[in-house]
Amino acid sequence: MLLIFKTFFFLGCISFGGPAAHIGYFRSAFVEKRQWLSSEDYAQLIALSQFLPGPGSSQIGFAIGYQRAGVLGGICAFLGFTLPSILLMVMAASLSSAFLNNDIFEGIIHGLKLLAVVVVADATFSMYRNFCQTKLTTTLCVMTACFILLLPSVASQLISLTIAAIVGARWIPDKQSPTTPSSLPSHSNTSYKEWVAGGLFLSFFFILPWFGDLNVTLKVFSEFFQTGSLVFGGGHVVLPLLQSNLELQSGLDSVNSLQGQISSEQFLTGYATAQAVPGPMFTLATYLGYFLLPNTPILGALIATLAIFLPGFLLVIVFLGHWKTLANKPVLSSAIGGINASVVGLLLAALYQPVFVTAVEQTIDIVSIILGLFILRRFKCPILLLVIGFMLLGALLTIT
Repeated sequence: MLLIFKTFFFLGCISFGGPAAHIGYFRSAFVEKRQWLSSEDYAQLIALSQFLPGPGSSQIGFAIGYQRAGVLGGICAFLGFTLPSILLMVMAASLSSAFLNNDIFEGIIHGLKLLAVVVVADATFSMYRNFCQTKLTTTLCVMTACFILLLPSVASQLISLTIAAIVGARWIPDKQSPTTPSSLPSHSNTSYKEWVAGGLFLSFFFILPWFGDLNVTLKVFSEFFQTGSLVFGGGHVVLPLLQSNLELQSGLDSVNSLQGQISSEQFLTGYATAQAVPGPMFTLATYLGYFLLPNTPILGALIATLAIFLPGFLLVIVFLGHWKTLANKPVLSSAIGGINASVVGLLLAALYQPVFVTAVEQTIDIVSIILGLFILRRFKCPILLLVIGFMLLGALLTIT
């Protein structure tokens, strides 16, 4: 448990760049370095996270901890990866947004965004070599990337993965070897843990809203749980849905109202801060929860954080074992081959938008990315050294 926690805690301290970058960090840490799972199993976790609502990269991290040490392992992975971001968001909420105007700080964040480009590019290239070895899989990858770039939306992602699954099931031969070990849980019957997780999800989603008006704490938990249950497509999608849910509270009385305690300026400052700190962007809920329970701000931050992450984790417990069971069937195994290729296309599209677009501002940024890729791939430089190097680079570019 301690190993899982400290490994994810380290990643939570350096994982800038959003879900696409997190996927790259996780692959480097758990597939290449520690070999906790194979490339194929990791790609299946990515595919599963695309189909389920919730924070995709955090679901992948939870699933990795879950397959290593059960539910407690998943909890340790979640706490380790999310704790640095939670602490920073609470600090930002308590100290206001003044530190965001510091030029050196903004320079450091810029350098870490450039590192995110390097990490995502490396992950994309590595996964392309593993899962796009035929003309058909390469075509699925390229067409997915083009489709997502032209029509960026959650629906486009789901359509691409669905089409890739159908094409894979029909035309990609099943090459799965029965002797290949898998680290993912696999079973055909529903276990008690899955029944409990499914029951909790349904209860919190359908029943809890009826009791939310009785207590403001329940209202906070319910609203953020509803948001986490409906967000498909990653951290950026949480912004409009959270904003909509908070605005819907305007009709409540002053005791239970969730609107009015957070101004538009605070809301957008929290969103900007969530992009500036490492870890999942869903910790925007931490920042907002701090202001929603002004008498107990720390409690509000923790409740909002738990509520927005919990639905995705419950659904991972419900579906992970059956996902692997279905994938072992020849037709579905072939479909997974198509999905894997499409996932590479999703990552390729994310490499450009939002990772590259938000990071690159001038020619020196391109040079830094090229050199970073060269150092990472040629010399296998540890991520920590690259983090320090790009932080110094960002600060230096700001000064000069």
